[in-house]
Amino acid sequence: MKYDVVIFDLDGTILNTLDDLADSLNHVLEANNFPSHTIDEVRMFVGNGIRKLIERALPQDIDEATRENIYKQFSEYYGQHSQDKTRPYDGIPELFRELHNVGIKIAVNTNKDEDIAKVICDKYFKGMIDAVAGGRTDTPIKPAPDGVNKILKTLNVPKEEALFVGDSDVDIQTGANCGIDEIGVAWGFRGEEFLRQHGAKTVFTDVEQLKKYILLTSVLF
Repeated sequence: MKYDVVIFDLDGTILNTLDDLADSLNHVLEANNFPSHTIDEVRMFVGNGIRKLIERALPQDIDEATRENIYKQFSEYYGQHSQDKTRPYDGIPELFRELHNVGIKIAVNTNKDEDIAKVICDKYFKGMIDAVAGGRTDTPIKPAPDGVNKILKTLNVPKEEALFVGDSDVDIQTGANCGIDEIGVAWGFRGEEFLRQHGAKTVFTDVEQLKKYILLTSVLF
């Protein structure tokens, strides 16, 4: 079997979390008298972790103490509202079941706080995900390879048998930094043109294409 594990990004790849992220961000910004942002603006802010999201959303001349306060407020509020509108993308639960049926493990590597990521994964994909690596104070976030390496060690899978799937340039770079195959998906936060401009060699526009690729590739090998 070519792929023993498929490692997915979370936001924009297996779950549409954009509305909850935007709602939580704007709630905190407005509460502190900062301008709010549109969905499309927030779409381009996410991908590099919560601190970078806050940095991009605030005016550039904000001092570090204020930025840290907004970060803490957002983390608390989003922790309570991360599942208000969030939903799996069509076909993802079915994809996970089919992968498990043929013995392919499923993991998630996200820059979202690891504790929140585990709660969300357990709610929407209970029993389907074999490992989750998220944002931690003691671990560099994507595109650093640490999260993927942790997953591979936990699941005892060599790099040659791993595939990374994501919707952003961060995910494409993560796969490259880890030395594993990577696939871009266009249904998330960035789109096909953006992904190809940032190094994605293969981009799928729907889950069915991704499923056929993984299963066919694994069968052929």
